[in-house]
Amino acid sequence: MTQGRGLETEGRRGVANAEQGVRGSTAAGNGFGAARAVLWALAAGLAVRQAVAVLRLPPGERLLDLERWIGDNGVLHVSGSLYESGKFTGTPFAGLVLKPLGRAAEEALGVAWTLGTLLLVVALGLVAARALPGTVSRRTRLLAAPVALSLLMLSLPVRNSFHLGQTSIIPVLLVLVAFFVLRGERGEPGPGILIGLGAALQPAVLLFAPLLWLTGRRRQALTTVGTFALCTALAWVALPSDTWTYLTRHLAGTGLGESADSIANQSLHGALLRFGLEGPLEIALFLVLAAAVCFFGLRRAARYALDGQLLLAVAITGCVVIAVSPTAWQHQLLWLLLAVVGRVGRRASDRPVWPAVVVIVMTLPGKMMLPNMTALHPVRDNVLLIAALAAACFLPFLTRTSPYFDRPIQTVYARPVAARWGRVPLAPFWRRLVSRPNLLLELLAIRVGYSVYQQIRAAADGGREAAVSHAEQILSIEKALGIDIEHWANHAVVKVSWAEDFLNFYYTSFHFLVPLSILAVLYVRRPADYRWVRASLAFATLLALVGFWFYPLAPPRLMQGLDYIDTVHGPQDFANPDYGALTSVTNQYAAMPSLHFGWSLWCGVVIVMLAPRLWMKLLGLVHPLITVSAIVATANHWVLDAAGGAMVVLVGFGLTYVLSGPRRLRRAESMLELRPGVELGGRPTEEKQKDPEREKEKDSGGDGKGSGGKGPGGKGSGAMTAPGVRGGDSKSPAR
Repeated sequence: MTQGRGLETEGRRGVANAEQGVRGSTAAGNGFGAARAVLWALAAGLAVRQAVAVLRLPPGERLLDLERWIGDNGVLHVSGSLYESGKFTGTPFAGLVLKPLGRAAEEALGVAWTLGTLLLVVALGLVAARALPGTVSRRTRLLAAPVALSLLMLSLPVRNSFHLGQTSIIPVLLVLVAFFVLRGERGEPGPGILIGLGAALQPAVLLFAPLLWLTGRRRQALTTVGTFALCTALAWVALPSDTWTYLTRHLAGTGLGESADSIANQSLHGALLRFGLEGPLEIALFLVLAAAVCFFGLRRAARYALDGQLLLAVAITGCVVIAVSPTAWQHQLLWLLLAVVGRVGRRASDRPVWPAVVVIVMTLPGKMMLPNMTALHPVRDNVLLIAALAAACFLPFLTRTSPYFDRPIQTVYARPVAARWGRVPLAPFWRRLVSRPNLLLELLAIRVGYSVYQQIRAAADGGREAAVSHAEQILSIEKALGIDIEHWANHAVVKVSWAEDFLNFYYTSFHFLVPLSILAVLYVRRPADYRWVRASLAFATLLALVGFWFYPLAPPRLMQGLDYIDTVHGPQDFANPDYGALTSVTNQYAAMPSLHFGWSLWCGVVIVMLAPRLWMKLLGLVHPLITVSAIVATANHWVLDAAGGAMVVLVGFGLTYVLSGPRRLRRAESMLELRPGVELGGRPTEEKQKDPEREKEKDSGGDGKGSGGKGPGGKGSGAMTAPGVRGGDSKSPAR
């Protein structure tokens, strides 16, 4: 127990150091003044945008839950049970607190509630920023508050709370204030009272009492339980029938509000119901799983709290709250966002993976993270619960005693050959790693990037008249150039059934398959080249979006009266203003430039650049040739669309070259698997980083000569060299 108290004291000192560091950030932040100003401006802009987005909605479409509670006919304004209409989802104590507002339900209350919610979010972000451990860097301390506020404003729980007028931010704020503002290091009751009030509003918050107990703050744990019991008793006396209804309908697993099997319920109970379990079997399994999550999660939280990472401990406990609550609606999931502070991974290149995953799952809907495939629905529908369970029970967050906590193994970067022009690259910080990027993060980035591309492409609809007018312009230019072959090719292919079937199949099947296959092969075999060509593809796609937005263009198949035959989608109903078989699904006027051809040309260029044999290079050129034939013959694109696709791809390669340098790297890079802390050619990096555990093993055993001894075939404490490369000679080929 003495050791535990010592660790607890050390953790509290870390929190105090963080607070002192934040107070002194103004004097220490001269070097980051511009960055701080930009981040604060971004946070303020997001906050104003969030408030305005709510207030601009008509009264019947904003603050929906608040209106149901305190409106003229709201639950809290009329006599009778709180839960009679099924609209109130809070605790009886919450109803008791909010009931006086029912008498003052005026139009101004919506404005006051929105601004009050905004102030609560700001307070939450500031307290969370102050709670970072004392070991964080100066840059992190300076930028923590605006970054925290920006993430909160972008997160789904906060946006949901603004829209619904919910109170779920209050329990989170009460817990953070209790742990990081009042603290109560001498056993003062203040923190316990605040956490007890939060538990009275959201009963699962009572799980913070075991965290207090396990970290030696037993008096505050008892105060938490006592405050919760007092508030619940007060609600029982004032609203006895409602309290009984709440205990039997909510805590017994039936749930209030929406159906408990709704995707919005990201608890274990909701997931089991979505898997088809129900009745006594589901309840028993839920209780077993909830008990296991509480046991492992709270023990992990206590360990990290005693390690000095109190904010991470609070986040882990909050993730346990999410999992074991009978219902955990979207606006109650803020605890998961706090888990972004956890450090996972020994290598510096792995550190951003977990924060990126948390930010993505907390800011984007599940359908943007995973494709709409039946096999993936269980993951997509429960992605927030999966992330919460991972944080609570499974992720190996580093402790402060780990040698990698402050000094992770540094990243090794590839060195490209000298550029043809001295000013290339223009972005020297844009360096390519020798190692492969994290697969999970890469898949998420590709999927989210494609989802954003789909959203923008669908929104870039300039209207039918503009699209047809632009198509007439394109056709007139092609006639002037003598390349208007679309009608001839279309009718020629229709007359040959096997050619029509082949081109239709090719058009619909290989657009995504070939680029993804190339990226997969390069990811496995040539990771440095993978990063370069991936960037070129991303630039080309972004440039294409600009074309879709500013130049809507109707494809030949949607030009009335020109006798084109849509071989892929079938006949179109031109009498319908929204004609086109897929008009309701995607933007049919996003034809210029043609990414069907652009992506295929990108594939051909990459294969020609990287394929080791001539026949492979020639085979790579076949794909863009067949693709351009398919898009023209099926009447889905004009010839100039293909020219536009070629242009954006070439510009994409050019931008990648200008910003990151040539694709080719030093010859040694393709032959070596370098060790951390070594540059290409065997020279040590500027900040030489060694594996602490490996160094400890070498000092304690091995050759017995300490750090200055010479191992078998070694050179003492000299610079490490990669196998087969002479130290200091960056041009020496591998033997």
